[in-house]
Amino acid sequence: MQLAGNFGELRPNHFHAGFDFKTQQKEGLPILAAGDGYVSRIKISTYGYGKAIYVTHPNGYTTVYGHLQKAYGVIQDYIRKEHYQQQAFEIELFPTPNEIPVTRGDTIAISGNTGGSEGPHLHFEIRDSQSEKTINPLFFGFDKYMEDTKKPVISSVLVYPIDSTSIANQSRRPIVLNLSLQKDGSYIAEKVFATGNIGFGIICSDFDNVSYNNNGVYKVETFSNGASTFGYQFDSLVFDEGRYINAFIDFPRYKQTKQRVQKLFMKVPYALSNISAKGPRGILEVFPNFSQLYRIEVSDFTGNKVGISIPIEYAAQTSVINDGKLKTPFFLNAATDNIYEKDGMEVFFPAHTFYEDFYLKFDVTNKIMTVHDDYIPVHSNFRVSIQDTTVVNKEKTFIASIDGGRKKYNNTKFLNNTFSTFTKNLGQFVLALDTIAPKIVSMKPLEGKLLKDKYLVFKITDDLSGIKSYSGFVNEKWVLFEYDAKTNRIIYEMNDNEMLEGKNDLKLIVSDNLGNSAIFETSFFRSQPKLN
Repeated sequence: MQLAGNFGELRPNHFHAGFDFKTQQKEGLPILAAGDGYVSRIKISTYGYGKAIYVTHPNGYTTVYGHLQKAYGVIQDYIRKEHYQQQAFEIELFPTPNEIPVTRGDTIAISGNTGGSEGPHLHFEIRDSQSEKTINPLFFGFDKYMEDTKKPVISSVLVYPIDSTSIANQSRRPIVLNLSLQKDGSYIAEKVFATGNIGFGIICSDFDNVSYNNNGVYKVETFSNGASTFGYQFDSLVFDEGRYINAFIDFPRYKQTKQRVQKLFMKVPYALSNISAKGPRGILEVFPNFSQLYRIEVSDFTGNKVGISIPIEYAAQTSVINDGKLKTPFFLNAATDNIYEKDGMEVFFPAHTFYEDFYLKFDVTNKIMTVHDDYIPVHSNFRVSIQDTTVVNKEKTFIASIDGGRKKYNNTKFLNNTFSTFTKNLGQFVLALDTIAPKIVSMKPLEGKLLKDKYLVFKITDDLSGIKSYSGFVNEKWVLFEYDAKTNRIIYEMNDNEMLEGKNDLKLIVSDNLGNSAIFETSFFRSQPKLN
């Protein structure tokens, strides 16, 4: 068993909630039920886990199998029937305990690459059936199949001056510390001379003996004067806490460099239950005569451990590197509601939209509203509103985000001459008009052709507001086209039970988020297999 991703690994906007098992870089492998139980949930989506099956077991746990190519046997028959009953590709089903029982070792699906997957693999989870917490699969014996004698790797350690009066090694910005490898495999960092409140962060990863790629670490703990001060451990995860990863890491550094520094302190408390923080939440106050050896320990599930010792000493000093923070007229207090308005354009931040206070960049120029930039992590939705009485085609107008010069759709409401949307993305906003229908392109000529292919494949795209819905019909009857958002393709597996001998009429209707629709019609011929 080789992992492409492990439990608790750091991902965009969430912690990884299970194991990603490698499938030899291909699709089509059988997926077996981990234990007796019943299929309790089926979700077919173009994003996230793609095609996913949930099996509830009598021992109080539920296993999840994601990014599937398709289900297998009676499960696939059940899903196909629901597709046609609902006339939709994206569906979510909750079978009763008696509908689809499974036995340990039954083939329930075929491995794939659907949804948000970036390559063929199986996403596998174990959840507590009642609380919905995901549990580290290593607690269920998977460690027996993945030998691990390797220590975690710490590639960088940073020291953070916490507030405006703090200085570390003559800097008010976070700086990387040099590390010296010791004979016992531990490290000693260069000495930190500091004044005021400081904290530390690390870049680290873990390996096992069989997977040959970086994975996340299981446990980190810090010690001040030998006493534990801060730490975290990935035994389980709560889905509703996943977005706290953006407070857990140095988010601005991640946006700038793609490096995920795990902060070993909380400047402001946040509710990630994996963290154990005592007293000052991992922050050290360095005052005159302060001198100590601070220690960081990083461990994996099997007990392999690496440690770093950091000598710290007080030093009265002036900074030669300032904090680099831009001060604006708009200081945002994260604990309260905040509203900013100019020229009929407004942004409203409810309390606790952000994790920390900061100076907000806000302006309106040429009917474009600038609301800071994406270097500040956003925890929850905020409202953007634009009032404009001159708009003629209100039904086709929406609030767009400007990303690299391109306009991106936001789901927009209109009331009392005001357009409004909710988003978690900072940046620039402007009103945009979309009156252009999507495009439908067949991947091969069809009109009048005798088709012997197994699949019909079309590319559907929309340049502005994006695809909202599509429907396919053969001889005026709805048929199942599956949508792969990664490639913008819809695919129909031709079923001769849905075809006529000879001529068949095909119709596709594709609509975008503003109600613009495109229709594609053609006819082709099909020769039915002859019965013996």
